[in-house]
Amino acid sequence: MSNIHPQAIVEPGAKIGKNVTIEPFAVVKKTVTLGDNVTIKSHAYIDGNTQIGEGTTIWPGASIGTKTQDLKFQGETTYVVIGKRCEIREFVTINSSCQENSTVRIGDDCLIMAYCHVAHNCEIGNRVVMSNSAMLAGHVIVGDCAIIGGMTPVHQFSRIGSYAMVGGFSRVPRDIPPYTVGGGFPYKFGGVNIIGLKRHKFPLEVRIALSKAFKITYRSGLHLEDAIRQIEREVGSHKEVQHWIDFCKTSKRGLIGLEGVTRNGAAANEDEGQYFEE
Repeated sequence: MSNIHPQAIVEPGAKIGKNVTIEPFAVVKKTVTLGDNVTIKSHAYIDGNTQIGEGTTIWPGASIGTKTQDLKFQGETTYVVIGKRCEIREFVTINSSCQENSTVRIGDDCLIMAYCHVAHNCEIGNRVVMSNSAMLAGHVIVGDCAIIGGMTPVHQFSRIGSYAMVGGFSRVPRDIPPYTVGGGFPYKFGGVNIIGLKRHKFPLEVRIALSKAFKITYRSGLHLEDAIRQIEREVGSHKEVQHWIDFCKTSKRGLIGLEGVTRNGAAANEDEGQYFEE
């Protein structure tokens, strides 16, 4: 049995799981799927090909699955998939995607605080926290357990690595490596996110290895390719270090805080973030 208030608007065709609560004046469109134990608070608006996972709560005023703001959108079939046990707080906007059969995807156990924005083609991992009014432009990827401080915009096509902590009122025009802590504009690193890694029970030897990888990347003065080769030779075979190496090697926009060149030869400008991909 589900608890759907008579003043809620649930269009015929919407798929409603067990023990779902839909409060008055919420709107659930016909193409929406709600998993078991989902709660939709008053005045939330759920549209598009949207799937919301078991135990997730959508708070008042949130707008989920609405048309992308990308001007290239031509009416393609797109999706939003939100995982289990997420908290999507007041007035969050999560737009649908752009390009046929593409998906905006949010993992399990995420907390997206009030007034955040998630744009088209974004991918957010598990246990991510976005603080109030953080904003993701299109095609942003956020790794597991990352934390993004309030009022922080993230430039399109940028990545924030797993377990990274980004301070509030920052600006993110390029990729932020995993396991780091930093903030500000221009963005400055404090080093490896030691407190976060301890809280997630990373062993001491892994924390030491990641600190060495960070120092070689950011404090040695080496070109990034040379720094990666030195990390491969000297730091060890921990999977977390390999993840650091893979993240650095696959950066398209360049790493924040480093001089570099993007994959198409355009200069990567840390302060201005002027590289755009069509």
